Amino acid sequence: QVQLVESGGDLVQPGGSLRLSCAASGSIIRIYDMGWYRQAPGKQRELVASITRSGVTNYADSIEGRFTISRDNAKNTVSLQMNSLQPEDTAIYYCNARVYVSTPPVINNYWGQGTQVTVSS
Repeated sequence: QVQLVESGGDLVQPGGSLRLSCAASGSIIRIYDMGWYRQAPGKQRELVASITRSGVTNYADSIEGRFTISRDNAKNTVSLQMNSLQPEDTAIYYCNARVYVSTPPVINNYWGQGTQVTVSS
């Protein structure tokens, strides 16, 4: 019913920047919370940042001001600007969205396929 397509993952040197983007499509009535999660090898998936439809944000403590999440409700997109990247940020980054769909009328959580971010010199 809903597909989340991510882009922007890459190999970057320590101190570099990347911008991840995620676009939602399908039988969407309304998108509520959206967020970015990441999973490194040998670790469990963790929340990086989330944003409500009205723009209220939440960040993991480990980010410490380096990342910024934003969204465009008209385009059904969410982005993550990542600055001052460090090797510890290396992970697969996943887009997540809570979506009200029409068939049947229900609210579900959806996940993107993930995009690889590698920080290495």
